[in-house]
Amino acid sequence: MKDTHDVTIEFPVHFTRGAAGRKEVNVGVEPAAPAVEAGHVPRIARLMALAIRFEELVRMGEVESHADLARLGQVTRARISQIMDLLCLAPDIQEELLLLSRVERERDAVSEHELRAVCAVSDWREQRRRWRAMLKAERPSQN
Repeated sequence: MKDTHDVTIEFPVHFTRGAAGRKEVNVGVEPAAPAVEAGHVPRIARLMALAIRFEELVRMGEVESHADLARLGQVTRARISQIMDLLCLAPDIQEELLLLSRVERERDAVSEHELRAVCAVSDWREQRRRWRAMLKAERPSQN
């Protein structure tokens, strides 16, 4: 005769890291990891994001000045100024920089050095004209 007191319940579980690195048991199937695009974020996109973050730190009072940012980042004040100059770009150009496609093997499509000529102009219409011309020069076969 079979013993009726033995009961087995099965259900999927998965483990994650919780607070302070502790393992946690979660009921259900482990969710699939999001697909990560190949390649790396272009350097100019990272610098644009950094400029936005730096400006936020100064505005919130977490850092007093750009000189403090330079000291904390162990770079020159001139370098911080170069990065912060990206904030002078027209908002749509800033957005395009942040959304540039990832780069796998070839060099970045937009170089910081070339972009400085666009940042140097205060008129957003002229910036846009120079930006388009710069992109067209980078990709002459794509019209």
